[in-house]
Amino acid sequence: MYTKIKRLMDIILSLLGTIILSPILITLIIAIKIDSRGPVLFKQKRIGINKTYFKILKFRTMRIDAPKDTPTHLLSNPDQYITKVGKFLRKTSLDELPQILNILLGEMSIIGPRPALWNQYNLISERDKYGANNVLPGLTGWAQINGRDELPIEIKAKLDGEYVQNISLIMDMKCFFGTVISVVKRDGVVEGGTGVKDELASSKESISK
Repeated sequence: MYTKIKRLMDIILSLLGTIILSPILITLIIAIKIDSRGPVLFKQKRIGINKTYFKILKFRTMRIDAPKDTPTHLLSNPDQYITKVGKFLRKTSLDELPQILNILLGEMSIIGPRPALWNQYNLISERDKYGANNVLPGLTGWAQINGRDELPIEIKAKLDGEYVQNISLIMDMKCFFGTVISVVKRDGVVEGGTGVKDELASSKESISK
């Protein structure tokens, strides 16, 4: 029952968010275009509900000449590729705003496990143990307010499983307001990757341009 209510809330809140944030979205689009050459949006292959694939949307934060198949945290000098506007977007997490469209399309929810990259096999496998691949991925989730990028894969998957086992309006509200606090404090953010405690060889993720 709550799944249907949750989807309705996603649609309503996403539409409201698009309207309210439209001045910010337009300003960021203009800033990205002025700051560097290339598309405004960055698309990346991610794991959706029931391990289907979809393209997650982000505002581009890196130059178009950045290495395409190397995670940011494995670059010798990632700062040389991150644009001026990109640094601001990453610091404030505003690069995630285009995912409002993913939510409207039904590919994501506002709250849920963060969508894994298609080649994060260890994380996908760990989430299978807890049924965390069987729900819509989210813009933010339980793991994000309990460590974010610093979490090792096993703990991240376990927290995602805790969310799945306790999905409710109260749980979603905890995740939402906890995210606001985490973003303001910038807790647990490790630039560009799955985190220093993750298994680097298992992620091999593409750069978030």
